[in-house]
This record gives sequence, structure tokens and C-alpha cells, in this order.
Amino acid sequence: MAERLTIGEFSRITHLSIRALRRYHEQDLLVPAEVDPATGYRYYSLAQVRPALTIRRFRDLDLPLADLRRFLEAESAGEGEAGHAAAQQVVATHLRRLEDRLGRTQRAVEALRELLTPEAERAVSLEVLPPQRVLAVSLDVPHGADLSWYDAAMRDLDAVAGRRPVLPPGGRYAHRLFTEGHGRAIVYLPAEVPLPQGAPATVRELHLPERTAAVATHAGPHDDLDLTYGAVGSFVAQNGLRSQDLVEEVYLVGPRDTDRPDRWRTLIAWLIAPGTGRSTDDATTATGTRLPDAASPTA
Repeated sequence: MAERLTIGEFSRITHLSIRALRRYHEQDLLVPAEVDPATGYRYYSLAQVRPALTIRRFRDLDLPLADLRRFLEAESAGEGEAGHAAAQQVVATHLRRLEDRLGRTQRAVEALRELLTPEAERAVSLEVLPPQRVLAVSLDVPHGADLSWYDAAMRDLDAVAGRRPVLPPGGRYAHRLFTEGHGRAIVYLPAEVPLPQGAPATVRELHLPERTAAVATHAGPHDDLDLTYGAVGSFVAQNGLRSQDLVEEVYLVGPRDTDRPDRWRTLIAWLIAPGTGRSTDDATTATGTRLPDAASPTA
């Protein structure tokens, strides 16, 4: 077979349409080996078959054009280690994006299946959380902020706490933070030692009193945390409990413990105003056995 292939011949070999090949040329992704200056006919070489198929796969996987160009430039720069490493980095970064997207899609499908299954309910109980002494960072989260405020608070707390505490970290958040996108937050670490000298000014000692809450343990990543919140909030409304407009999250197992999101466990505690709903005698302690009348959101 001749080394110089017409665009039709090259299309048949690669199963890329002539229209796609013209578009790749216009986008400077696959420039023909030769273009006749008189007729404008495009001619390709056999050496371009593999790059053409590679480009097609990358476009099927939605690799952005800018990234694809970087990959092709690195590949065409030669077979040196630097060029190969640069090309592989483009691929690795995009594969991570695809894996993240696939994971989100799978979790969204699982959440939707749960929502479409009427009998699927997340267990909620009324519990009494014991008093606790913590080191805390309090702040007002501005509208539109990302989670960097949480990371900064944890860095300050870790700097003060020294060795890692036995008990897991947590946070207390005003409902407004979720409903309006901004509001008061307190991030804390349990600690029995007093606040050391030289601690960051953001960190203070705080005593969390005994408190009653509607509680559920969320298993897995936080993508469907809203389902657990929905179950806890429904429990509060169905049982005529008055909210403190405050929720507490305890990160029993989280990113600090494992990079396996399926192993994460987050305690969601919707704090109840004292003297409302069931008495604390009807609730259980955080480590106790749940009573039958508080076992289900439909009780």
C-alpha cells in the first residue's frame, strides 16, 4: 500500500469520518502529512494512523482540546523521558477526572435508587450526647466560600493538640450555613488538656454541655449526605421536636483516617431545644441502646 493516503483511504483505515478528519485538521490536532497546494487535497501517512485513533479515544473521553494539544506536543517532541513524562501526566490527570466523575455518577445512581424505594429508610434515633471538653475554632463562613475555612481551622487545632486525640473531630453548624450558604461554624477537637501557651489566637477552650439530638450515622462519601440530613430532619418534624437551629457533625472515620471514602462514617446530630418533644428520659445516650419508640422516623 502506498505511503501517501488520500483522506478517503485514511478514513477507511481509521474509521474516522472525512468530516472528523477535516475538523481535526482545522483544530491543529492531526495535520495531514501533505496538502496539495493546487487542489487543497489532504494526504496522510500510515504513521498517522495510531495518532488519529488516539485522538479519537481522547475526544470520546472528553479530554479538553488544550490538554490534548499538550499531550500531542509532548509526544511529538521526541522519545526523551521528559516528553514522555509530560504526556503521561496529561493522561493521568484526565483519568483521575474521569474516575471522580464516574464515582459521582455511581453514587448519584445509588442515591436515586434509594429515593425511589419507599421502604428504604435511614435509621434515626433520639439520643443524649455527653458533655465534652474541646478545643475549638469559631468563625463566620462567608457566602460562596469553599471548604478551605475548615482546613484552616483543623490546621490550627492540630497545631495545638499535638499528638492526635483519641476522640474524633467534629463541628457545630448553624442551619443558616446550609439554607443560605453562609453562617456560624465551630470546628472542634476533643481535648482534656488546657489550651497551651502560644496557641493560635483562633483556638479557644469550649465546654459542650449534655445535649439531646436526633442522630443518624452516615456511611460512605459525603455526596449523598443530604439523604441522611433529610431523614434526621424528617424525624424531628414528625415527632414534634423543636430544633435549636444547630447541627453537629462528628467525623467518626474520615479523610484523616483513610483515603477510602466507602469507609467514612459521619455522625449527624440535629440538636433539639431543651424541654421540647420527648423528655431526655426517653432518649438514649450516645453509646446506649436505642429505645423502640425512637427507632424509626415513622414512629
